[in-house]
Amino acid sequence: MSGFPEFNYRDNELFVESVPLQKIAETYGTPCYVYSRSALTKAYQEFETAFAGRDHLICYAVKANSNIAILNLFARLGSGFDIVSGGELQRVLQAGGDPGKTVFSGVGKSRAEIQLALAANILCFNVESEAELITLNQVAQSMGTIAPVSLRVNPDVDAKTHPYISTGLKENKFGIPASTAGSIYQSARKYSNIRFTGLDCHIGSQLTELGPFMQASEKMLQLLNTLQSQGLEIEHLDLGGGLGIRYTHETPPTIKNYVSLLCASTQHIQQRLLIEPGRSLVGNSGILLTRIEYLKHTSARNFAIVDAAMNDLMRPALYDAYHEILPVLNSRAEAKRYEVVGPVCETGDFLGHDRELAVETGDLLSVMSAGAYGMSMSSNYNTRPRAAEIMVDQDKTYVIRQRETIDQLIASEQTLPQ
Repeated sequence: MSGFPEFNYRDNELFVESVPLQKIAETYGTPCYVYSRSALTKAYQEFETAFAGRDHLICYAVKANSNIAILNLFARLGSGFDIVSGGELQRVLQAGGDPGKTVFSGVGKSRAEIQLALAANILCFNVESEAELITLNQVAQSMGTIAPVSLRVNPDVDAKTHPYISTGLKENKFGIPASTAGSIYQSARKYSNIRFTGLDCHIGSQLTELGPFMQASEKMLQLLNTLQSQGLEIEHLDLGGGLGIRYTHETPPTIKNYVSLLCASTQHIQQRLLIEPGRSLVGNSGILLTRIEYLKHTSARNFAIVDAAMNDLMRPALYDAYHEILPVLNSRAEAKRYEVVGPVCETGDFLGHDRELAVETGDLLSVMSAGAYGMSMSSNYNTRPRAAEIMVDQDKTYVIRQRETIDQLIASEQTLPQ
């Protein structure tokens, strides 16, 4: 079984920590997302332990899972945050996060979002184009303040991941080419309300090899050395996130090995080291719990039609991503090969292809490693209310997001006048 030991079978029944998933389904209904507080905490603490003795800041990538309770948990543990929208900043603030530990990434920051972030006194903006730098300077000037800036450099490194989540190649929309970053830093005097504080890169997500991280680090260190030789003071080096997790047969680096590599490659510099993990903190800490509505047998395929769908977990349809799917109770039914599909009217609405399952109608299934980019990418397609989210803490359960209702979905809409 992929993931953390917090998800385990006891007497042929799947538990999260000390709570059986069947009890969660009976209490809160399905589909629902279920998270382990212990798994979330252990993942964060593993990063902190690996950084022992090195000046650093872990900035959790909010886009991976933006639930307020999860943000609050990480804030209590001392985490900073990596945001990509004004909405994510407001979530961080409501969750008790420290804006002084928050970096703002993203290629399309609006003036309103910039104003919000400046007013909150965030740590820095990861600026992704010269046009953005100009706008940021104008907004800061209008507010009578100075904007702290780190240029996000595109190091043109192949992350060897899915093309939709690769961000470090020169043809991607992200970042500033390394060849022009130096000249932008040198033009600092043009921007009266900008203070360059850092250097940043991020090459993609779900990386399962250390090589791309090493290549990016080397390129960033070369640029840092050049900038410092020109008299520029850089306070921090942000090497992004992207560490992958195990969904099935992947063998990603451990958190310890990943951090050790970063620390070893930067041991000769004094700058504070920032990283922006997302998936590696939350991915294996959560599952999607769903119930089989129907079993459909045809001459071509067998279908397990469940009450979760692509609107609940978009990753399989969007990336053809694999998630392990386990029965909550081991059944004596005959094992068959099933397409695990949802009720949404799209052929692309599937959670898993060709899975061998011994199940019956009404059985519960656990879609594993769904803590990252599950709920945060969910939608209301087909007018489906979004799922509830449940946090398990040892033998206790907490609703951290109520299940939506149809009334809530349509409350802001109205018919045309006669």
